Amino acid sequence: MLIVMKASATPEMVVQICREIERMGLNAHPIQGTRTTTIEVTGNGFPVDPDGILSQPGVKEIIHITQPYKLVSREFSSSNTVVKINDVSIGAPEIVVMAGPCSVESREQCMTIAKLVAKSGAKVFRGGAFKPRTSPYSFQGLGEEGLKILAEVRERFGLIIVTEAMDTETMDMVAEYTDIIQIGSRNMQNFSLLRKAGRKKNPVLLKRGMSATLEEFLMAAEYIMAEGNHNIILCERGVRTFANHTRNTLDLSLVPAVKQISHLPIIVDPSHGTGVRDEILPMSRAAVAAGADGLLVEVHHDPVSALSDGGQSILPDMFEQMMQEVRAIAGVLGRSCA
Repeated sequence: MLIVMKASATPEMVVQICREIERMGLNAHPIQGTRTTTIEVTGNGFPVDPDGILSQPGVKEIIHITQPYKLVSREFSSSNTVVKINDVSIGAPEIVVMAGPCSVESREQCMTIAKLVAKSGAKVFRGGAFKPRTSPYSFQGLGEEGLKILAEVRERFGLIIVTEAMDTETMDMVAEYTDIIQIGSRNMQNFSLLRKAGRKKNPVLLKRGMSATLEEFLMAAEYIMAEGNHNIILCERGVRTFANHTRNTLDLSLVPAVKQISHLPIIVDPSHGTGVRDEILPMSRAAVAAGADGLLVEVHHDPVSALSDGGQSILPDMFEQMMQEVRAIAGVLGRSCA
């Protein structure tokens, strides 16, 4: 439920309500608005006595949230969440494009690709330092060496960095080097990892699980927000279906569905969503038209020699074409793209 404080409520009154809620065995999440403070109450403790809360100084009203996901729902916040990192805003009118290789393979590789995507308008550089692979014999990433290369990319080109944290053991290391922590599809319901990401200050990019429903996806985001981290970017990356013409089935209907019931920004990954190079540009166009707040695209200057997912990595000239097309579609929708 939501406890809406009066505009005249003092900070001391807010603290007192939070203490009362926590005394009941529940969790209090105060959110400071432009005029009033709202306190979200979560947890499985004792039932709350509405009359007892309403009688407290500074309380205006109580609103009951009907959805199982509380913090991520539009009932909690009618305004869209905008995740800000330096001068990049995800969820704002400008569509943010994240681009880079599937895996960090070498310093030379990353510097080459970063220069190309930055020139074309990408604001965020993606690259895996730790790689969860289907086969244990496939390239697993460079680890901390890869994180150091990503940090150098940020220093040299001014790009925001996003990379995946695979487990709780390496979460602290990833958080130290990166700007945005990615939780991959295989870990969408790794609840201990979600909780630890929720205790970090870094924004979190949460990918939809390969067979996750919309509710399961939002509940995973709820785990992160319940720990105090409200800077979450959702990512549709395709789900498993009977189709065999693509690697996964990119579910673009999820974008407007999320927009309707959640305040969180959502981007689309057409690279993993299709797994086919020639599908990425048309699906990128469609994602923007559907209302996505950004794109996450794999780009490689020499995909034939890529150590992972070369077949779904677009070439730099294709990326430049994609950016031009995205700008045109964004303009029709009253949005922009760098």
